[in-house]
Amino acid sequence: MSQRHAVVVGAGIGGLTAAVALHRRGWRVTVCERAPEPQPAGAGIVLAPNALHAFEAIGFDAGTAAGRAVPAAMGLRRRDGRWLSRADTAAIAARYGVPPLAVFRPSLAAGLTAALPAGTVRHGAAVDSVEDPEGSPVVRTCAGEFAADVVLAADGIHSPTRRRFFPDHPGLRYSGETAWRTVLPASGTGLPEAAETWGRGERFGIVPLADGRVYAYATAVVPEGYRPADVRAELLRRYGTWHDPIPALLERIDPATVLQHDLYDLAAPLPRHHHGRLAWLGDAAHAMTPNLGQGGCQAVEDAVVVAHLLDGARTPADVSAALAAYSAARCARTDAIRVRAHRAGRMAALRNPLAAAVRDLAVRAAPAGPALRAMDGLLGGFALPPLPRPVPAEA
Repeated sequence: MSQRHAVVVGAGIGGLTAAVALHRRGWRVTVCERAPEPQPAGAGIVLAPNALHAFEAIGFDAGTAAGRAVPAAMGLRRRDGRWLSRADTAAIAARYGVPPLAVFRPSLAAGLTAALPAGTVRHGAAVDSVEDPEGSPVVRTCAGEFAADVVLAADGIHSPTRRRFFPDHPGLRYSGETAWRTVLPASGTGLPEAAETWGRGERFGIVPLADGRVYAYATAVVPEGYRPADVRAELLRRYGTWHDPIPALLERIDPATVLQHDLYDLAAPLPRHHHGRLAWLGDAAHAMTPNLGQGGCQAVEDAVVVAHLLDGARTPADVSAALAAYSAARCARTDAIRVRAHRAGRMAALRNPLAAAVRDLAVRAAPAGPALRAMDGLLGGFALPPLPRPVPAEA
């Protein structure tokens, strides 16, 4: 190979992180994104310590790029405002080396894009197909073709490349919940505390962002495809009598900025996360529900790990071996988190009054120390695997 060329399909957080990680290892990178331009609107994302450590491994400072908002505490509440559990972020930082960071997702994407050479991200370049990934990969887009030494598919939860190369996989399953998300402008009255509030079959989350805005989200158990005619009225009906500051936040919502998505995850794990010189990452590889806040964080881990393993790949055989090592390093961890997130969502979405009351009592009774230690494998579980040995050249 001369200068190695990577084509990344999708300019989400995972795809952009992979592009930055590979660029900093000497790869030439092309990111193909179907959207005609960067999206200025969006929601928030909480970068847990594992994702922040992954960013540190490639020398990217998410706080500098997207702002720093570290809430004093995070926790779970009942709809009347009573706390079920509360974690001091100083304790999280002491245990995992860094506190979680809440950022505006488009700001993080813009920061990652700024870390790439101009022209790396090709907007309006929807990918039609990836051809010959076991030989000499070619990515065909509406804007032209790109020959590649490796292709990384970060094309999201409905990944066309996943469907093509795993046609017998059962695909996505509906979790039973839909989610509304928005970012509210700063109010000038101070930031609320970060918390998720549980009702019966309904939840409401509040996350203060670095610039004074508030990321708010809500979930509800509804039939798949349910879309209310009046989003603001729907949210007020469901959550308008919940504890402060939820009613005041709802009054400030602009319905035009509210995103609604049904929540899905993969019905079963993929048998592997690669095929020849093509690999999947993020939601394309292991779509999970957001109940642990790990969807984006695991995409960041994927991106950093695959770039690390490709660092020494100089031949096509080396690339294939690196991607096989990537599958081996990531499949078990990401699927365990996918399953854990699904179970957490079922618990949080309980609608039966007695079952929900028992759940709340169990959460309140759990000691803070053991509850935090139970997150060790999740928040402290990022690690770079050993590099694969170079594949010997054929005689």
